[in-house]
Amino acid sequence: MARRDLFTSGLEMERSELISRKETMRESAERITLNKRIHEHEEHFKRMNEDSLMHAPEFVIKPRSHTVWEKQCVRLHCTVSGWPDPRVVWYKNNVALDPLANPGKYKIESRYSVHSLEINKCDFDDTAQYRVSAMNSQGELSAFASVVVKRFKGEMDEFLPAPRRAITEVGPVSEYGITFQTHIVDKFGVSFGREGETMSLGCTVIIYPALHRYQPEVEWYRDDVLLSPSKWTHMHWSGDRATLTLTHLNKEDEGLYTLRVTTKSGYETYSAYVFVRDADAEVEGAPAAPLDVRCLDANKDYIIVAWKQPAVDGGNSILGYFVDRCEVGTTHWIQCNDTPVKFARFPVTGLVEGRSYIFRVRAVNKSGISRPSRVSEPVAAMDPADRARMRGTSAPWTGQIIVTEEEPAEGIVPSKPCDLQVTEATKNYVVLSWKPPGEKGLEGVMYYVEKCVSGTDSWQRVNTEIPVKSPRFALFDLAEGKAYRFRVRCCNSAGVGEPSDPTEATTVGDKLDIPSAPGKVIPTRNTDTSVVVSWEASCNAKELVGYYIEGSIVGSNVWEPCNNKPVNVTRFICHGLITGEKYVFRVRAVNAAGISQFSQESEAVEVKAAIASPAPPYGITVLECVRDSMVLAWKQPSFIGGADITGYFVDYREVIDGVPGKWHEANIKAVSERAYRVSDLKENKKYQFQVRAANMAGVGIPSLPSNTFLCEEWTIAVPGPPHDLQIREARNDSLVLLWKPPVYQGRDPVNGFYVDIKEADAPEEAWRGVNTKALEKTYTKIKDLKEGEKYVFRVRAQNKAGVGKVSDVTEPVPALTKPGTKEIVVDVDDDGVISLNFECGNMTPDSKFVWSKNYEDITDTSRLTTETKGTKSKVVFNRPGEEDIGVYSCLVTHTDGASSSYTLSEEELKRLLEISHDHKFPIIPLKSDLAVELLEKGRVRFWLQAEKMSNNGKVDYVFNDNVVSQGEKYKMNFDKNTGVIEMTMESLTPADEGTYTFQLQDGKATNQSSLVLIGDVFKQLQKESEFQRKEYFRKQGPHFIEYLSWEVTPECCVVLKCKVGNMKKETSALWHKDRHQIKVDEHLGFAEGVLKLEIAQISKKDAGVYEVILKDDRGQDTSTLNLTDQGFKDLMNEVFSVIANSSTPLKITSTDEGIRLYTFVSYYNDLLQVTWHYKDSAIAFSDRIKSGVVGEQLWLQITEPTEKDMGKYAIEFYDGKGGLRRTVDLSGQAFDDAFAEFQRLKAAAIAERNRARVAGGLPDVVTIQEGKALNLTCNISGNPVPEVTWLKNDREITSDEHCILKFESGKFASFTITGVNTSDSGKYSILVKNKYGTESGDFTVSVFIPEEAGGKKK
Repeated sequence: MARRDLFTSGLEMERSELISRKETMRESAERITLNKRIHEHEEHFKRMNEDSLMHAPEFVIKPRSHTVWEKQCVRLHCTVSGWPDPRVVWYKNNVALDPLANPGKYKIESRYSVHSLEINKCDFDDTAQYRVSAMNSQGELSAFASVVVKRFKGEMDEFLPAPRRAITEVGPVSEYGITFQTHIVDKFGVSFGREGETMSLGCTVIIYPALHRYQPEVEWYRDDVLLSPSKWTHMHWSGDRATLTLTHLNKEDEGLYTLRVTTKSGYETYSAYVFVRDADAEVEGAPAAPLDVRCLDANKDYIIVAWKQPAVDGGNSILGYFVDRCEVGTTHWIQCNDTPVKFARFPVTGLVEGRSYIFRVRAVNKSGISRPSRVSEPVAAMDPADRARMRGTSAPWTGQIIVTEEEPAEGIVPSKPCDLQVTEATKNYVVLSWKPPGEKGLEGVMYYVEKCVSGTDSWQRVNTEIPVKSPRFALFDLAEGKAYRFRVRCCNSAGVGEPSDPTEATTVGDKLDIPSAPGKVIPTRNTDTSVVVSWEASCNAKELVGYYIEGSIVGSNVWEPCNNKPVNVTRFICHGLITGEKYVFRVRAVNAAGISQFSQESEAVEVKAAIASPAPPYGITVLECVRDSMVLAWKQPSFIGGADITGYFVDYREVIDGVPGKWHEANIKAVSERAYRVSDLKENKKYQFQVRAANMAGVGIPSLPSNTFLCEEWTIAVPGPPHDLQIREARNDSLVLLWKPPVYQGRDPVNGFYVDIKEADAPEEAWRGVNTKALEKTYTKIKDLKEGEKYVFRVRAQNKAGVGKVSDVTEPVPALTKPGTKEIVVDVDDDGVISLNFECGNMTPDSKFVWSKNYEDITDTSRLTTETKGTKSKVVFNRPGEEDIGVYSCLVTHTDGASSSYTLSEEELKRLLEISHDHKFPIIPLKSDLAVELLEKGRVRFWLQAEKMSNNGKVDYVFNDNVVSQGEKYKMNFDKNTGVIEMTMESLTPADEGTYTFQLQDGKATNQSSLVLIGDVFKQLQKESEFQRKEYFRKQGPHFIEYLSWEVTPECCVVLKCKVGNMKKETSALWHKDRHQIKVDEHLGFAEGVLKLEIAQISKKDAGVYEVILKDDRGQDTSTLNLTDQGFKDLMNEVFSVIANSSTPLKITSTDEGIRLYTFVSYYNDLLQVTWHYKDSAIAFSDRIKSGVVGEQLWLQITEPTEKDMGKYAIEFYDGKGGLRRTVDLSGQAFDDAFAEFQRLKAAAIAERNRARVAGGLPDVVTIQEGKALNLTCNISGNPVPEVTWLKNDREITSDEHCILKFESGKFASFTITGVNTSDSGKYSILVKNKYGTESGDFTVSVFIPEEAGGKKK
């Protein structure tokens, strides 16, 4: 009743508004009529003084705010005056309304200054503030009205979308009279990612004209669903670039992504597919993670969780799924089911009302458990109506209006529920749903669920402990295959109501069947990396989720998923395929019950671009014009359709007074060139032309009509424009430009061409010439380009009359070497055949190699032979000669311009012919020429090594033009594996002097090498051979491997040593010096074949001739070392060098006599020669400056130094070579410190010599009998004479009759007690003191009484 009353009052309100609107419009119309008459009457004055009538817009009638019910229409209107007539724009929440962007939603009208906005079928999103803005040249004025859309609480949708809000602007932007052009460039392509990665998609958006602070509406969609910012998706608009970042890829992110940019003039979109591959399984063989986990039918105490099965099962069938839940705000996941469920929906119970949860799902097979899926959106366990009320978003400024029901009644037992039904039945669970009792206002209604086996009447309550709060319930632990009936009772605090009507008998089992396999699969070529796959839908499939597609390279038997998110269509583009490979495909259907069997495999399809008709040509220009014909040229289409263009068709039409006529065909047969003469035209008539390209797929659409050209004969003297400019061989710093000469020559023939260049984005003034001297050829290589810069080119022809018209400008081309670019390679094979070879790695199945000479087709096939195999092609020179000199180029069709060239100059041809000759008449290469060496016993070996020889190779050995053979004198050997050829002789005689030659032959390849042995060369070799023979026999007994030599150790010990060999126990080694045998003692040693004699401290007496004799029954050998004169001198110099190198850096120290410089050596020898230097001059020693040696210290003493002694000092060790010098700088701070230290030490020495001293004479203890006299004397020294003080028990005492103290001659101090008594016992001290110091001497006096002493003795 309340609802009906409200609705009736709403209709009356609407009716009154309509009446009011009509009256207002009538008044407005009368006012407009009156204004129109005034306007017509004063038209003359407006022309005379228009400015006096102009005024800013004014609202005669402003729009009114409205409150309406959902699905009603509302109309806002206003009346505006102003001159000139204002332009009126309607806004919703400050966003301009465009009826074209929302067809049927908004209707805007403007008639006779009355402007209206009609909103059709209002919904809650239409609750907003609306603004109408009127603007003319005199100013702008706005008026506002609010629209509030009402709804009943019971009719509120469960998932109420938030109202769309306008994008906040920094300030208002004027859009009046502007038509925006939107272009999306720098687009993202088909993208591939892996779960867990981050991916960014972006496009650059160009909006013209560019208005300051104007921001278009930028929206992103996935599979036509608008995306909103979340933790998974971040959106950014920088002013000219839109970016979507997928922060953590999951398979849910796979799909078709669309960028939509909307302005008031319309919108532009761009789409591309994003594929997300599965992350690597944590357990090998485990399935991929499920996807698209969402919550259905959420109530107070249970939620149904649904998901989609993964495409990859890990090689083993999926046994089921585990569902996990986590309370929002915690990180503790709880597994909801103990055993895996195969059905892709599961009711989760045991939830706490009012708390929010998130869910995830894991798949399991016999190998293990998959990674968890992406978590679901949070969902609260509460009544759907409460959730909708919490989610409801209030209107921006009026608030949401909700019509509530009456207060709940208390103390009433609820009636029975109604519409009880089984909504879902599987072998694991059954879900019941019902509607609450019909009465409203019941307090705290809950439910009890009961079941009974079909055919019995024994009802059993399922939830005996806790009633159900939601009108939904899931029953578990039912016997599979049995039939059950169910009923529900309501209860509240007043009691338990009557049971509902029972359900029909329900058999426990899966009601939903796995879908059947899809039908025939048909693949179709699409691009060079994708294939379109279509199939027949599964028959009678219920609740179909979608399809999974798999592809396999023919013969591999390895299937890869083409999509990881089910698609709900029967056509899909499989991307990321390998170009040129053949694939087969199969499809599976998916629903909640599971995944179907595979469809039959498709037929194999090769991955390559589909063939289509070409795009239209463009850039039609006139190359020549005579009285009745015109020569046209045009540019090749940017897209040729995947097949070669077979020809072009030209149409023309006459243009009379700017009105074009009908099109006529100019040619019936297609022309292959991009230039054509159109005949049978009329002189002085104007014509337009269009061109169509054709390939094997058909004839493409015509080009845009050309400019209008006048058919009149050209009479200019200079040539017409060159045409058909082409770019080849683009590299980082160069490219090749080709063109065709002008059709119109002018008065004289063309004699040259000029090429102009400029950067693509540079102004027209930037054109500059490439060549200063006219080019004779119709091609040129342009060098010194800047890498990555885009350039455009044009060409001009010249004749004797001058330079003619410029050609059309080329398309911009970057100076960039494309990845995989290769160059032409020249090759000469083993037979001497010269060829040019080119390889292209990015060919398509329709690509062809096109060879040319001087960039013209090769017509003389007698000189060249072309061979192509796979991705390689070559041209072979049949008879290389001067006629073949030129530039050879190769172009690969149906690529992105793969091309290269090779210049065969006269010098290059000569070089290649020489190589060819060497290959035709080969020479056996040698690693080494013929050489000679001596072997053991003085044998002579002649040898060389060939690079490579076959088993058929042979060698002739020649001496003085005579072939020698194997015998007693000559021994030959040829190792064909290593190529080593050798000949040996036991010895050389004078008859063996001459020339030796080895002649080699291997098939048709030959070579030889000679060695001349005559004169001194032969004699030296013969002498060395004899020596080696003698050495061999010497070494048959004990012998010296290394003869006697000496070395000096770091400790300056001289060691005489020699290395011996072939020793045995009986062999004796005798040492001699000056022919006297040295006795064998500890200085002799023999270890590891080395004999040693150590001389520890060498001196002159060790000079002499040393000899070692080895002797046994096999013979003897002698080694001598002369250590006299120069030999001894060299040895000592080495000793001196070791001593010098062991010296420490020269240091400075101070003494009480002066300053001392010193260094230490590890060992000092008396023969060592040392020189001291001062300021690079040898020092002349005196009493004041002395040098000396103390142990291993060498020093220089400067007594009583002065400033004159400052400077650089050095000590130089002589070793017979360069010597060694150690230096120190005694100046500056170093001298000051040393001098100060000297002064301190000197003063300390003086003080030490002159200070007061107690020289001696005092005992430590004196024991004396009472009554005796005590007399002690000690010596005193010091200068000046010290003062003497005596102390007793640390107290000063003076001389008196009892204690007499004396100090005589300044040297002797005496202490006398005439008669001691016990009071004289104690500690006594003498203290002497002068200005240099103080010293004391202590003694103790002990006085005893004789009787006491005797008693103690007893």
